[in-house]
Amino acid sequence: MPRFAANLSMMFNEVPFLDRFDAAAKAGFTAVEFLFPYEHPADEVGKRLKGAGLTQALFNLPPGDWNAGEKGFAALPERFADLQQSLHTALPYAKATGVKRLHLMAGIADRSDPHAVVGFHKSVVWTAEFLAPHGIDVVIEPINARNVPGYFLNDFLFARDLITELKIPNLKLQFDIYHCQIIHGDVTMRLREMMPITGHIQIASIPSRNEPDGEELNYPFLFAELDRLGYDGFVGCEYNPRGNTTDGLGWFKPYAGAKS
Repeated sequence: MPRFAANLSMMFNEVPFLDRFDAAAKAGFTAVEFLFPYEHPADEVGKRLKGAGLTQALFNLPPGDWNAGEKGFAALPERFADLQQSLHTALPYAKATGVKRLHLMAGIADRSDPHAVVGFHKSVVWTAEFLAPHGIDVVIEPINARNVPGYFLNDFLFARDLITELKIPNLKLQFDIYHCQIIHGDVTMRLREMMPITGHIQIASIPSRNEPDGEELNYPFLFAELDRLGYDGFVGCEYNPRGNTTDGLGWFKPYAGAKS
């Protein structure tokens, strides 16, 4: 049975961020993820997580100025120093939460630009080597151009080839089913192919990015497929609830309480 992690940046927005840990636990989740914790003290985030009895599945490394449109800087060679600093910023939060995987965002850059490609390679290697002694995986996620126009890493095949080429043990793919369906389609076959390099999975309905309970994809089939493939990682619920979060959790009830 898949182990679902509530995304606290998108779900349970009915209450302040630090109160969402308890809200997720009361709804039956045993794990959580979120985009960024950096507006809150690391110790407080860790305290709320542990107090709710939850496992931290994932969060993102600092992306730069998110409100100004920055989406990371791994593919921006001129921002390599910012990339290095971002790792030191994230580490206290990783220690406070015990998280085992962090998402490195590529940024807005042209993938046909060889300087951006070289810069991305360098950033990925640096990040993986920095996190390895701490027992943390770095994951990279292809993101579709409809949601984030101009995002450098917008192709699962590019990500697959990079991971396969580098052969770094703690470098994995963040396989967001929502993004894969929009970019490529044929989700099941791509899951089967890329499962050996996958470190984290995320879900949402397509095209609305709401609860995974209808529209284009048959999620019960995909959840069963993850079991058939032997996936034992987390499935992040990175979706926008249509209304009140708990009112939309009918899809989740058969899986509530799955152990982390």
